Amino acid sequence: MERCKNVLTFLGFDNEYKDSKIVVFGSPFDGTTSFRPGTRFASSIMRNESYGLETYSPYLDKDLNDIAVFDAGDLEFPFGNTKKVLEMIYSFTEDIVEDDKIPVMIGGEHLVTLPAVEAVYKKYKDLYILHFDAHTDLREDYMGEKLSHATVIRRIWDFLGDDRIYQFGIRSGEKEEFEWAKEHTKLTKFTCSGLKEVVKEIGDAPVYITIDLDILDPSVFPGTGTIEPGGISFHDMMEVIDNIKGLNIVGADIVELSPHYDTSGVSTAVACKILRELVLAIDKETVI
Repeated sequence: MERCKNVLTFLGFDNEYKDSKIVVFGSPFDGTTSFRPGTRFASSIMRNESYGLETYSPYLDKDLNDIAVFDAGDLEFPFGNTKKVLEMIYSFTEDIVEDDKIPVMIGGEHLVTLPAVEAVYKKYKDLYILHFDAHTDLREDYMGEKLSHATVIRRIWDFLGDDRIYQFGIRSGEKEEFEWAKEHTKLTKFTCSGLKEVVKEIGDAPVYITIDLDILDPSVFPGTGTIEPGGISFHDMMEVIDNIKGLNIVGADIVELSPHYDTSGVSTAVACKILRELVLAIDKETVI
């Protein structure tokens, strides 16, 4: 696999594909955003801003220089064709998974998670989802459209089924979504409490992690399309990363950074740091 046309890589993700267990790529799509667009700019801006970080994580005591990660760049999408975009993400993710590597995607709006999960599920039929978000994303449709960032977890449930999706930090959604979740997903309102117990329950089963960055409080992360007060702190997010590091993570994504809504650059810096920590938590390989 070659890198896409954009040659700038995220800090520390400049290894060769053949040598890397983890493959990072961008899906710059926000075609179903229902409020403020702009997530399509996240991955490219994150790459540039990542050079304000260090490669070393004092949280996990690991360094990006000691692992092999390949940054494949951003996929190039046609405008106005959501289904084609989803097909492209599915195909790209499928190639990564078939090569026994772990896809880590930078969104983009949350709908991009759907085809990535579908591709991972093709190989791992006993897959679990850990979903960190402010929003339920469980609508059957949004204004008549079944493919939307507001329906993405419902569409994943369509093929994954009951008791395989754990949701944390949820504080916004229609009443019907919360009622539906009582029967079909395991939803935790407002916080990530109980995550340690969930990790023990899942054990060695394959897991896909999807982090909608608006789970963070707007005081920490204002650069997103749909702001929801009452979110978790950055410290809380680092605890999440620490708790999931022992899981068998076979795919992951972070989504919903809209960098231009935070001209200070703080939100982008937060997203970059979370991506660094997530990748280091996923890595189980011997240091290179």
